[in-house]
Amino acid sequence: MYRFIDFNDEKIDSLLVMELSDLAKTLVKDSEYEVELRVHSYLDTADKKIYASHFWNHRSEIYMISGMKSDVYLRALGNYYFTDQKVVHKFIDWSQSTKLPRFAKQLFALAEDLRLEEICKRKRPGMRREFTNRRKVYLGFFQNQWKVNMERSLFTDVLFNLAYLVWNTQTPLFEIPGIHADINPVLSPYRKNLEYLFDARSTNDVAKNCMQIVTLLEDFVKRDLLNDYFHLHNSETQEQPINYRDLLRKDKLINDDQSEEKAAGDEEFFKEEMKTWHRETSEPGKNFLQFDLDQGTQTDIFTNEAREGEAGDQALAIVKGKAGKSQYKDYSDMEDLGRKNDGGDPVHAPYGLENRYAEAIFLSPSLPKNEEISQYQLYKESMTLYQKKLKRTIDMTLEHKKQLPRTRLQIGRLNKNVIDFFTDDQKRLFYKKTEKSTKIDAVFSLLVDCSASMQDKMEETKKGITLFHEALKSVRVPHEITGFWENANDATQERQPNYFSQPITFSNSLKRKTGPEIMQLKAEEDNRDGFAIRVMTERLLSRGEKQKFLIVFSDGEPAAFGYDQNGIIDTHMAVIDARKKGIEVINIYLSVNGVGDEQRKVFQNIYGAYSLISPSIETLPELLFPLLKKLLLKSLNE
Repeated sequence: MYRFIDFNDEKIDSLLVMELSDLAKTLVKDSEYEVELRVHSYLDTADKKIYASHFWNHRSEIYMISGMKSDVYLRALGNYYFTDQKVVHKFIDWSQSTKLPRFAKQLFALAEDLRLEEICKRKRPGMRREFTNRRKVYLGFFQNQWKVNMERSLFTDVLFNLAYLVWNTQTPLFEIPGIHADINPVLSPYRKNLEYLFDARSTNDVAKNCMQIVTLLEDFVKRDLLNDYFHLHNSETQEQPINYRDLLRKDKLINDDQSEEKAAGDEEFFKEEMKTWHRETSEPGKNFLQFDLDQGTQTDIFTNEAREGEAGDQALAIVKGKAGKSQYKDYSDMEDLGRKNDGGDPVHAPYGLENRYAEAIFLSPSLPKNEEISQYQLYKESMTLYQKKLKRTIDMTLEHKKQLPRTRLQIGRLNKNVIDFFTDDQKRLFYKKTEKSTKIDAVFSLLVDCSASMQDKMEETKKGITLFHEALKSVRVPHEITGFWENANDATQERQPNYFSQPITFSNSLKRKTGPEIMQLKAEEDNRDGFAIRVMTERLLSRGEKQKFLIVFSDGEPAAFGYDQNGIIDTHMAVIDARKKGIEVINIYLSVNGVGDEQRKVFQNIYGAYSLISPSIETLPELLFPLLKKLLLKSLNE
């Protein structure tokens, strides 16, 4: 997508973010943790997020990857296990009462990271390379910052830069140069206090030394730190009480269906708990009998309400089950406790967490007008050559397969050439004529981006869609064509309506008069690609054909309500899920003014090697014809 002005050209490498997420989950031993990119790196235990810093962008690949991995190491292995959050809370509260709160918090964050870095290298020696690259980049960065801040007379920033240089100097003879006549007297005790941090063994030791340094500088420094180098996050998880029931194992339902009947809103809810006693219970309770529902049909009723008990209520139940031998205190196969919805919950987020409030609305086409019929006939005539060439190729392939014999068999028809009887040790003199099916066992779905940026490409795109429809119709391959967009005006935090216009459906794709409805597709608003791909995947999986293909026409990265940062990753995950289910997903990138390296990399991150780029919109039919030919021949050879 061509932009005259691009204010934020930060492109997310979805494969790298997924790799970092897997790394974080492994280190914290919790599959709910995710990695995202932000200005600064920190750990958020409340939302179970680890943030890697944008600081590493626009550097060589080796330093970028090493830097982001080192961020994950420090948060997932360092802060998660070895940082005392209570001490952090106390230090943040104390820093607000000082004259240098920004300096105090960033100094603490830097000192704690350096302490945790040594712990990480000691626990996991394989992390040394990433931390070495991290120090090398930061050392050059703070040396440049020291020079810049000296020129701008930002003396508090200079002192912070010097702190990093003192802690990471490669020589014991490093001397702190003079800064200003009012600050020079404090440089010697300042360095001495910085060196005390080498002996810090805990978060509390770091906090005490940072307090001494801040107290020392308050009388000499007139203003606080100007720049933001690091971030000290104040996590609130310590104040949240842990519910006992959140610690219990939650087994998944045996069946995974959903009720077709919707809740009317006047239902009554009953929820009762009674303790049970068995051989693994440490202390028997006064009451017993507990029911855990692990089989049943899922409904959309929310069970957050309860009614008061009545005098006439009685407990009556008939329980049928079975018992078996168990290993005492054997928890090796126990599932994760308190699992959140990660997009795999078929009730609350069947299309991924980023799309849990997205709503699919299917639109049926209206009867085509005379102008649309005439326009379609023009497009159809211009595509006739491609359509006939494709049909001829498929017919010849089918005829060849129908007559191609299988030779060198032990049973069947006797071959006229019996020389093999005398020359071969294994006597294979028979052959069979294989009657292959003349039907192509494949189904196609074409997904067309109808976002506003398609305004100048839609007419030429319709020519490609016409070729797609007429070519597949001529060889009797079922298919559907769907345009998708999100209504930006109606999108809210709780609801994002996504529209799917289907001019061609599986049921009418092979009918003779279908096609002019394609002319009704037009550019609309936003595009939520990951959600659209998951919806189409669901429709393709309901088909019985062996080969399933999903072709996505788009002209840029996903853009929708609350979808800006994670849209690329969500779309990539949707593509991976579809491919795991046996659906081949192919992207065709539509361009008017050529393709830049950044855009090329974005689509490579989303679709991998299965992304075709049309250098100009006029060449779309020439690009689509060989693609259809290759996919159809592949279906015949399966």
